[in-house]
Amino acid sequence: MRELMSGNEAIARGAWEAGVHYATGYPGTPSTEILENIAHYDDIDSDWSSNEKVAFDIGIGVSLAGKRALVTMKHVGLNVAADSFMVFPYSGCNGGFVVISADDPGMHSSQNEQDNRYFAKFGKVPMLEPASPQEAKDFVPLAFELSERFDTPVLLRTTTRISHAKGAVELGERRAVEPRTYETDIHRFLVPPFARSRRPTVEERLVQLLEFSESFELNRVEEGDPKIGVISSGVAYQYAREVLPDATYLRLTMAFPFPAEKARAFCERFDVVHIIEEGEPFIEEQLRIHGITNIVGKEKIPLMGELNPEIIAHAIEGTPIPKGFGEEISIPARPPMFCLGCPHRGVFYVLKKMMNQDVVAMGDIGCYTLGGLPPYSSLQTCFSMGASVGTAVGFAKGITDEVGPRSVGVIGDGTFLHGGIPGLIDMVYKKSPATLVICDNSTTGMTGQQEHAGTGKALSGEEAPKVDLLQLVKSIGVEFVRTVDPYDLKLLRKTMKEAVKHQGPSVVITEHACLMLPAERAVKRDPIQFEAEDCNKCKLCDDLGCPAIEWSDDAGPIIDEIRCVGCEMCVELCNPNALHGPSPAGA
Repeated sequence: MRELMSGNEAIARGAWEAGVHYATGYPGTPSTEILENIAHYDDIDSDWSSNEKVAFDIGIGVSLAGKRALVTMKHVGLNVAADSFMVFPYSGCNGGFVVISADDPGMHSSQNEQDNRYFAKFGKVPMLEPASPQEAKDFVPLAFELSERFDTPVLLRTTTRISHAKGAVELGERRAVEPRTYETDIHRFLVPPFARSRRPTVEERLVQLLEFSESFELNRVEEGDPKIGVISSGVAYQYAREVLPDATYLRLTMAFPFPAEKARAFCERFDVVHIIEEGEPFIEEQLRIHGITNIVGKEKIPLMGELNPEIIAHAIEGTPIPKGFGEEISIPARPPMFCLGCPHRGVFYVLKKMMNQDVVAMGDIGCYTLGGLPPYSSLQTCFSMGASVGTAVGFAKGITDEVGPRSVGVIGDGTFLHGGIPGLIDMVYKKSPATLVICDNSTTGMTGQQEHAGTGKALSGEEAPKVDLLQLVKSIGVEFVRTVDPYDLKLLRKTMKEAVKHQGPSVVITEHACLMLPAERAVKRDPIQFEAEDCNKCKLCDDLGCPAIEWSDDAGPIIDEIRCVGCEMCVELCNPNALHGPSPAGA
C-alpha cells in the first residue's frame, strides 16, 4: 500500500515499522512533526522532553535497558545535546539508538545555517541522508540495524525540504523487536574513568564502518553519460538529477564514514567531476583530503542558502535564474507579526515605552523574538535557547558603577524550562540587578502549540504534572517575583517599573494562554466597538501594532470586525473612551 506522506510523517512511519519502543525529542522546525506523528502510533511510547540533551540522555537510558530509542531535534538542538552525543559512542549501544538532526538550509526558521554532517565526523558516528520521503521512511529501520550491528548511535540527517515535501511512500509492516538484556559492564558504561581504554574501540569501529561504507549498496554509481560525472547526496541529488538527468552519478546515502576509494575510482573515470551538495563543502573536503582534485564544487555551487534546480542550472550551465513569483507581480512585503490577540503584544508595547527609561531587553528563541521587529523594536538581542537570562546577567555585570541601562531578559515558559533555569540560578547567585520576564502562554507557541512540562499535558494529550513557574522561581531564591496578565497594560507597566527599580534579581511572569490553543479559540468574543465622535486622533491604539486595527487620518481607527478577538488592549489605551470592549459570549 502506498500513501502520500511528508518526510517527517514518513520518518514516524519508519520508526513504527522499525519496531522502535520509545521516541522523544524537543520541538523545533523542521523536525517537529516527526514526534507529533509518532504519537499516533500506540506501539511506540513517546513524549516531549524539556530540552534536547535531556531527550538524548533519556534515549541513552532506554538503549542501555535494551530497547530501541529514537531522538528527534532540529540542527541547533544537536548543539544542546552535543555533550552526550560526543561521549555516547565511547560506550556504544545496547538497544538501537538513532538521533535525527533536521537541518535548515536557508534559515527558514532558524538562527543559523550550520551543516550537521560535520557532527557525524566530529562524533565518529555513521550518518545516513535520505533524498525523498520514501527513503526517509526506509532509512529509519536501516539506521537501527546499523546501530545494533556496529554498536553505535547513528545520525539520520534530513533538511527542510525532505522534512516538509510530500511523496508517495510504500508502507510496510511493523517489525517485532525483542528488547535486549542489560548486562552490567562498568568498564564500558562508566565512561570518564575508562575513556582512554575505550578510545581504541571507537577507532576500530570506524574502520569497520568505513569498510561497510565502501561496499554499501546505497553508496552507488548510477550510470549515464560517460563524459559527465556528478557526486551528490540528500535532496541536492534530486535537484542535480533534474538539471543533469543524463549524467553518471556517484550517489551517497552514507557520506560518513566517507567511501574514499569508491569516490577515487569514480573520479578517475572523468576529466572533471561536479560536487553538488547543499550547505558546506563536506563531500568536497573529504575528496580533497584524500588527494582527489579533479573536482568542481563550491567554486560554482553556492555555499549559502537552500538549493533548487534553478540555482544549480545557473551555477553549472549559466541558465538565468527565473524571477520569483513575488517579483513578477510585485506582491507587497508582509513582515511577520504577532497573532491577533497575542499576549506577547502587551509585553513589547510596555517595553517599547520603557526604552527611553534606559532599559535594554535581551531576547530569546520563541514567538516573542518578533518583539525586536517594528512596530515595537524593543528586543535588542537574541542568540540561542535560554541565552536571554545569562545575557541579561552579563550585561548588568558589564555596566560600570551602576551607570547605564537596566537589563531585562525576555523568555517564554517552554524556553525557560528548556534552558533558562541555570541562568536564573546565576542571576540569584551573582545578586544581579537584572530583570527576567517569563512570557507564560501555556504552550510551545512558535513551533505549533506543543506541550511541555509547564502545560499540564503530555504529548498524548493526557493530563500530566504541571510545573508551577511561580513556585519554581521562588525556590531558586528570587525575592521580587510578580505575576500579571499582559492584557492589563497599566498593571503590567507598573509592575515592570517596580521590577526594574528593584536592587536585586527580579522576575515578572506574564500569564495569558496563546490564543491559538483550541480551548482559547473556542472562546468567542465580540469585536471592539468604536465611537468616532469621542476620538481625539491620539493614535495610541494604532501604536499597539494590532493587525485588526487600520489607522485612517480622517476616520481614526478602523476595527476589522472579522479579525478582532476582543482582547481589549486597545480599549485600555483609549483615554477618550472612543473604544468599547466586549464580554465573552454568553457572559
